[in-house]
Amino acid sequence: MKKNSIKYSRMNGEVQRELSKIISQDIKDPRIHPMTSVVSVDVTPDLKYAKVYVSVLGDEADRESTSKGLKSAASHIRSCLAKNLNLRNTPELTFVMDDSIAYGVNMSKRIDELKREEEGED
Repeated sequence: MKKNSIKYSRMNGEVQRELSKIISQDIKDPRIHPMTSVVSVDVTPDLKYAKVYVSVLGDEADRESTSKGLKSAASHIRSCLAKNLNLRNTPELTFVMDDSIAYGVNMSKRIDELKREEEGED
């Protein structure tokens, strides 16, 4: 399977949807923040490994505890993924913290502040 093929991108999307559902509904670890979202997933073409990009809307302590919770629950998440998806190989999961959502929220706040300042000057 080539990295830029339609089948490969569909596989990444399907794994991402299932992981989002598993993390939000099945995992009961209190360390995992409720505002945790799976931003994207990169599955290797041989389906042996998957890099999961996760974003947490909260402070640094929430991100750290969520990271530890996800790493400790990785084997359980992988077994749930194997039950829900009919794959030849279930990928080994590696969780990577992604700050893109928090960065976007911060930029949106800055833009709103600048708009208010400009309206106040007029």
